[in-house]
Amino acid sequence: MLRRLRKSDKAQGGKGPSQPNSLFGEILDWMLAPLLFLWPISIIITHNVADNIANEPYDLALADSVRALGRLVALYDGVVAVDFPAPPRALFRSDQDDVVYYQVALDGGEIVTGDAEIAWVPPPRNVIPEQISLRDDLVHGEEVRVAYQFLEASSGSDVQLVLVQVAETRNKRSNLASRVVTGVLLPQFAIIPLAVVLVWVGLTRGIAPLNRLQSRIRRRRPTDLSPITPASVPEEVRPLIVSFNDMMARLEENLQAQQRFIADAAHQMRTPLTGLKMQTELALQESDPEQLRLSLKQIAESTDRAGHLINQLLSLARAEATTEKVYAVEQVDLEAIIREVAQDLFPYARSKDIDFGVEYSGHLLLIDGNQVLLREMIKNLIDNAIKYTPRGGSVTARARAAGAVIFEVEDSGVGIPEADRERVFERFYRVLGSSESGSGLGLPIVLEIADLHSATVSLNANPSGQGTLAQVVFPRGQTALPLPPNRLAESNIREPSVAASGSANGGPEFSSD
Repeated sequence: MLRRLRKSDKAQGGKGPSQPNSLFGEILDWMLAPLLFLWPISIIITHNVADNIANEPYDLALADSVRALGRLVALYDGVVAVDFPAPPRALFRSDQDDVVYYQVALDGGEIVTGDAEIAWVPPPRNVIPEQISLRDDLVHGEEVRVAYQFLEASSGSDVQLVLVQVAETRNKRSNLASRVVTGVLLPQFAIIPLAVVLVWVGLTRGIAPLNRLQSRIRRRRPTDLSPITPASVPEEVRPLIVSFNDMMARLEENLQAQQRFIADAAHQMRTPLTGLKMQTELALQESDPEQLRLSLKQIAESTDRAGHLINQLLSLARAEATTEKVYAVEQVDLEAIIREVAQDLFPYARSKDIDFGVEYSGHLLLIDGNQVLLREMIKNLIDNAIKYTPRGGSVTARARAAGAVIFEVEDSGVGIPEADRERVFERFYRVLGSSESGSGLGLPIVLEIADLHSATVSLNANPSGQGTLAQVVFPRGQTALPLPPNRLAESNIREPSVAASGSANGGPEFSSD
């Protein structure tokens, strides 16, 4: 959970939770953005279609002019001439909108009559009679449309190839295309705003069920955690409502668990306080100094047990209430935390004459987690192992990398029956027949902190013999790097009350021997 929260903050640039986007605005954007993107494309397509529409009738008229001019070409005594009376010549020059050019030329480019500004084109390999071709060209730097035809002028056996061309500027075509585009686009200027309004109204009506659902949830009492019927909401929102109901069910379970915990904690606290009060009253009635000393000793032991219980309850409450705002998640060195905890608990192990050692992996084991909570988890596991290991036994803590980062505590204690290995993680549960005092909260704290770090906890029989092997497996993706030289040197420093010796895998070990 902590790791997931940390990744979420990274994705938001470390600026805290981002404001949720408006669903209404998102849908409106995704509907209107393509429309605004396609509109210029539609204008371009419409303009091209309008050009083709405008070209077609004027191309036909231009082709008719070429045919009319071709019928005036004749061959007289080997000389090509154009029987071009004055009225037809005037027709070519009489267009009010466009300038019309014409040309009759021989094969090779020699002009018989007409305008020399029209470029000559070479004839095809096979001249097809009556075939008229069209092309775009420039005359005096102005765009023109040119229709041309190759003719074979003949007189007896004498035949000559003649090129007949008529060119026209594009003013009428452009005006017609503009009128077509204007006629198409003007209605769009009215349709698009109307479409936006209709989309707005449609979306407003479409998300009305969501607004009603919001009001329905807001009207609920704070204690009402009952599920919402999925059939009463729109189909698109049903997966969200199912997840919401599941979250409410988990929340209700957590609230019930907290209520049970408060009741159990009150009962557990009442027992030592009642005993402490009775022992105090008995001590006040004692006149024998020896009995008074024993009573005070029992009071001190009861006070220690009550203090330990309170500390465990506070630790469990702190683990349950952990959030990113209170406890920051960072990359921590797991072995460095183990070393610190081992140094703190070494006097306790020595007081019971227990061979307590820490084995190192020789790597820098980095995990994403909270240092305070990880220290609490490691301390509880090692403390439990020392507490339930008889005098003269052994306890070994180690960390290693095997695809994932693994922390283990191995002891030679009384062990835990297989039937109780799951139940010991329940709050205030203690294995029957245990002679050691305890609150029954150490392993629940370990499980709570492990869950916060997405790790798994297991208790197994010690493969080396009698005792228990506690194992915490952190998720894959954690880092195992070579140990830097300064850490290697530091791990071999002789501590005031800890002797350094070789471990089973070649790493340094804390030992009381």
